[in-house]
Amino acid sequence: MKFALDDAELGTCVSCGLCLPHCPTFRVTGEEALSPRGRIAAIRAVHIDDAPVTDEFISFMETCVQCRGCEPACPSGVPYGHLQEGVRETLAAQHRITPRWQRRAFAVLPRHRLLLAGSTLLAIAQRAHLVPKRLGIPRLPLRRATAVVATGSDVWLFTGCVMDAWQRGTHSNTAKVLTAIDVTFALPSTGGGCCGALQTHAGLTDTARRLAADVMASMPGTAPVVVNSAGCGAALKEYGHLLGTPAAAEFSSRVVDVNEFVAQYVDRLQPQRHLGRVIVQDPCHLRHVQRNHAAVRAVLGAVADIVELDDDGLCCGAGGAYSATQPQLAGMMRDSKVAAIERAGGGVVASANPGCSLHLAGAGMKVRHPIDLLAEAL
Repeated sequence: MKFALDDAELGTCVSCGLCLPHCPTFRVTGEEALSPRGRIAAIRAVHIDDAPVTDEFISFMETCVQCRGCEPACPSGVPYGHLQEGVRETLAAQHRITPRWQRRAFAVLPRHRLLLAGSTLLAIAQRAHLVPKRLGIPRLPLRRATAVVATGSDVWLFTGCVMDAWQRGTHSNTAKVLTAIDVTFALPSTGGGCCGALQTHAGLTDTARRLAADVMASMPGTAPVVVNSAGCGAALKEYGHLLGTPAAAEFSSRVVDVNEFVAQYVDRLQPQRHLGRVIVQDPCHLRHVQRNHAAVRAVLGAVADIVELDDDGLCCGAGGAYSATQPQLAGMMRDSKVAAIERAGGGVVASANPGCSLHLAGAGMKVRHPIDLLAEAL
C-alpha cells in the first residue's frame, strides 16, 4: 500500500532514537513500536516493502497522540506530523480508521448553532450521569459567556468552534486584553468557524481542506489573524502545507498566537495586581509546532511568578479527540503530567489550549488560559 506522503520526508529518519525520550506513548509504555522511530519503521514496511496493513499496524498509528514532541528533538528534521497525517489520510479513505461516530461528531463542528446546542445538551447529560467517564469527555459548562462583538479592524480574532462553545470566556478576556493594548479586532464572517485541525488529525483531509478554504475566505485582507487556541493556531499556520497554494501560505503567514501577539505590547499593559505563582503547562501545538511557548512566559511574567515543570514539555494526553479515542493511554499521560504539577508544588496551572485545560481539569487541576490570568490582573 502506498500512503499519501512524501517519500523524501519518509527517508529523512535515520533511526537514531533521539526522539524516544520525547514521545509520551513510549514514555508511558516503554514499547519501541509506540515510538516515532518504531512507527516510521512500520510505515516504511508497508509503504516501501508492501507489508500488509494489519490491525497491529493500525493500532500503532492510532495510539500516536500526534503531539509532535519528537520534531524539535530530531537532528534530521523529520516532519513526523506530515507522515502521520499522510498515513491517516490513506487509512481513513479506506475506512480503516476514524469510525462513523467520530466522523458524525466532527461533522457538527462547522455547524456552530448545532454545536452550541449539542454542547449544552451534553453538559446536562453529564450532570445526569448519562455520559460514561471512560469516554474521557471533560466536564462541560452549562452556560457560556455572551459572544464577543467586533471593535474594529486592526486584527482578526479567530473564535473557532469548540473554543467558542466551551471556553467563550477566554474570547471575552482576549477582547479585554486587546483593548488594553489599544488594538481593535474584527470577527470572521459566516463559514469561518472551524479550522479543521481535528479532521486533519483523523485523516479526513478533504474535509479539512474545505474548512481551511472557508476560514481563509472568512478573514480576507492582510490584517494579522490572532488565535487563542494553540491547536487551532497550529492548524491555521499549516494551511500552506495542507492546501499547497500561495494564497494558503500567505494566509498562514498572517496567523499569530494571542500570547505571541500580546508579548509585543507588554509595555502597554497596566496590571492592577500581581497573581503570585503560576505553573506553566505548554500545549504541544504551541511548544512543538508553533514553537512560541516563550511568549507565554513573556506575557505571564508581567503579572505572575512563573513556575516551570520538570518534564520538558511532555504531552498531557489530551490530543484533540485522543482522550476519547484512547482513554487508557491518555489517562496514563495525564497522570504523568499531574505528577509533574504536584512536584512543582501544585496551584494554578496556565495552559493555552482548550483540550489541555479541560483534560487536566478532569483530574482536579485548577487550569486557566494565560489570557484569562492576564485579564484578571488587569
